[in-house]
Amino acid sequence: MLQLLHIENIAVIEEADITFDEGFNALTGETGAGKSIVIDAMGAVLGQRTSRDLIRTGAAKAFVSAMFSGVPPLAALEECGLEAEDGELLLQREIYADGKNACRVSGRPVTVAQLRRIGGALLNIHGQHDGQQLLDEEQHGAYLDSFGRVEAELEAYAACYEAMEATRKKLKSLQMDEAEKERRMDSLAFQIQELEKAQLKPGEEEVLLQRRNLLRNGEKFMSAVQGAVWSLTGGDDGGGAVSELREAAGAVSGVKGLDDRFGKLHERLEGLYSEAYDVAETLRDLQDSFDFSPRELDELEGRADLLYRLKKKYGPTVEDMLAYLEKCREELDQIAFAADTTARLEKQLEKERGRAMKAARALSEARKAAAKRLEERIQEELRQLDMPKVRFAICFEEKEPDALGIDVVRFLMSANVGEELRPINKVASGGELARIMLALKNVLAENELIGTLVFDEVDTGVSGRAAQKVAEKLAQVSRRKQVLCVTHLPQLAAMADTHFSVEKGEREGRTYTQVVRLDRERRKEELARLTGGQRVTSALLAGAEELLDAAAEYRAGL
Repeated sequence: MLQLLHIENIAVIEEADITFDEGFNALTGETGAGKSIVIDAMGAVLGQRTSRDLIRTGAAKAFVSAMFSGVPPLAALEECGLEAEDGELLLQREIYADGKNACRVSGRPVTVAQLRRIGGALLNIHGQHDGQQLLDEEQHGAYLDSFGRVEAELEAYAACYEAMEATRKKLKSLQMDEAEKERRMDSLAFQIQELEKAQLKPGEEEVLLQRRNLLRNGEKFMSAVQGAVWSLTGGDDGGGAVSELREAAGAVSGVKGLDDRFGKLHERLEGLYSEAYDVAETLRDLQDSFDFSPRELDELEGRADLLYRLKKKYGPTVEDMLAYLEKCREELDQIAFAADTTARLEKQLEKERGRAMKAARALSEARKAAAKRLEERIQEELRQLDMPKVRFAICFEEKEPDALGIDVVRFLMSANVGEELRPINKVASGGELARIMLALKNVLAENELIGTLVFDEVDTGVSGRAAQKVAEKLAQVSRRKQVLCVTHLPQLAAMADTHFSVEKGEREGRTYTQVVRLDRERRKEELARLTGGQRVTSALLAGAEELLDAAAEYRAGL
């Protein structure tokens, strides 16, 4: 459960610590006091999308942390190499004015995406506009799959469907009219002929450019080598550095045994002589190997120009061009033998479609079995929410297979006795949508490990007796999971085990919001305000007292 929420510099909240209890926690306050900001802060620390506009004016950053207790082992934690220590987990997020984020879980840095996966396994927020999702029929199938736990059937179908689609794409690529086929074959044949005629060899361009560079600068290379050879050997008349080094070593040789210093000098001179001799021989070999032919240079220039033109058409390197040549050959063979390939692929597609349809039927049967259970559960929830005459049903229509199967799932309802079932988006009022969504959330939550459910103004469009039923339902849910509820209704606030008031004020020309835990007397005043507005009378206070007593009696019986 969520134990402590700490907020710094989020909108009008400069700093707040909210300690939540087990059971049913309610937050009330005037419109605009900042109740939704508390929910926004929760969403931020859970990794949900947020904006830098959330940062309090004048602050460099915003900070939110949430301490959870009783956290079970979670796959989302294992993926990040984390675990709850003694069942406790601390989530933190800093939001900077430049849009950057810093997220941590139990002190270890994580990405926003990782924080979102972990947060989504700990707490679920049901926003005040979530009821509108019921109007989107594309969401109905997702709700049913979540309830029915059809992951295995969906995964088996997805594998069959992907294989079928891959074969379908191959078939489509082979399907072209005869004129297009001839044009493509001519184009491929020309490209293959041009590349084959070039007789490309891997790595040839590097060797070619190196040799061309040598030929282009042949005179400079020859002059440099000749000058170096003459300096080392002295030419035909002798002399040169090699001869001089040999004579110097010979001069010192006679006294090398008389003094260690001369022995070392002799060794150094011998080394210099050997190195100079080797260099001279290398230069002679290089000089003999030079063969600067103007014709060879012309040939190399022509080959380099051919490679340049081919690279502009077929790839940046010789290796890329050879790969393209092989690809063209394969495509030409495919087109030439397209009839045979098409026949083979059509048979393969027929088999894969059969497998996909078999998997789709299995998925559909699993969904229909889950739909019956969900209908019964929703119907029971609606009776508890003072909607006993409402009928809820799930209908199926078959469609062409897609990534999610062959089922079009629609939620239907009849609000009054004698009326036929119709799509929810055609007949449900705002209050009915809110209660149906609450029923659906409660049913889905039963199968989840999430320990905390947050309801942001779930009472929209609800009043009177229906409001009392919603309050009782939240009280029931709070005996299984922690419930946090932002509300404007006194019935819901009175039913809470713990009641917070979100209050806005001014100090030194700035707006501040604080969250206050209410004792019984303050709860009576707040309930009286929710009932009658700013003018709190003794009659309203007496009514608030009765609400609190009745709520306590109801909770005691759970």
